[in-house]
Amino acid sequence: METMYYIGLDVHKKTINYCVKDGSGRIYAAGSIRATRLELDMWMKTLPRPWTAAMEATIFTAWIYDHLKPHAAAVKVAHPLMLRAIAAAKKKNDRIDAHKIADCLRCNFLPECYMASTEVRERRRTLRYRNLLVRQAVQMKNKIAVLLMEAGVSYNKQKLHKVRYFRELLATNQDIDNGLRSLLRQCRETVVRLGKTESALVRSLQRDSLLVERVERLMTIPAVGPITALTWALEVGDVQRFSSIKKAISYCGLCGAERSSANITMRTPLSKQRNKHLQTVLIEAAKMAPRNSPELAKVYEQGKQKGNANRATLAVARKMVAYLVAVDRRQNGFLVVENKNRTAA
Repeated sequence: METMYYIGLDVHKKTINYCVKDGSGRIYAAGSIRATRLELDMWMKTLPRPWTAAMEATIFTAWIYDHLKPHAAAVKVAHPLMLRAIAAAKKKNDRIDAHKIADCLRCNFLPECYMASTEVRERRRTLRYRNLLVRQAVQMKNKIAVLLMEAGVSYNKQKLHKVRYFRELLATNQDIDNGLRSLLRQCRETVVRLGKTESALVRSLQRDSLLVERVERLMTIPAVGPITALTWALEVGDVQRFSSIKKAISYCGLCGAERSSANITMRTPLSKQRNKHLQTVLIEAAKMAPRNSPELAKVYEQGKQKGNANRATLAVARKMVAYLVAVDRRQNGFLVVENKNRTAA
């Protein structure tokens, strides 16, 4: 029977610390290499086989994971917060971290987190870049309003970003001097350019063969548009990784943390341990959802009767997560079963 070797990696921008151990915990090799593909290739030639590796989830993890995976028996990624709780130590440095990760992997204590496929991560990167462009466009629109207010120029807030109104404002308002007019035009051009790029990115994702069927199914759910569907598909990846709807809701950051001691229970605000991209999109969609779905409107009214509109919106968002999970699991479009007074997918 072949001996499996376990490798703990502590990855950083420029260096990777490693520790190689056998099943008994004996150190086979330890050291540091530069974080480049060429250096990794040279290092892998020195490793005993078979081997499995683990590393903490960081911004640098993805490319290292992809590069090692074809050569390893398995490559695993650890949840940083849970790993810190398991492998806490008084002394902490890169060398010790690599040893701890190797031990967690060897003893099957590694708190493994989900790693999406390379194809999904590439498209997710595109969607997140689109979200960045949207935020930048909003900043530029706000800057236009700030520039006008600084100069004491009156304007119609509802029409400010309409093409015709904006052009007439620059041409006819005597309070706008040449310097300000030039800045306003540059801001407007930036907004238009960002909008065109954002639209092109969304269209390319909607036409993507990897996503098109799934996105079309998700969009059969009331109040789920292309952005919500794309965000769900790319941020969640494989919906089967959630064993229950409650876990999906927790991942989306739509429930608070709970701290209990004796007979005292305290619920905190929305947990910070969440996918912030999904949380933002689902809450924004939930604000509009009651207008498009009688079922979601009923959920909102039930929450509103308790006296808190924000909690009612969160209740709608949680219901939308249940719909999204059901449609994804059953691979069918959304369907409301009226005679049984329930919804199904």
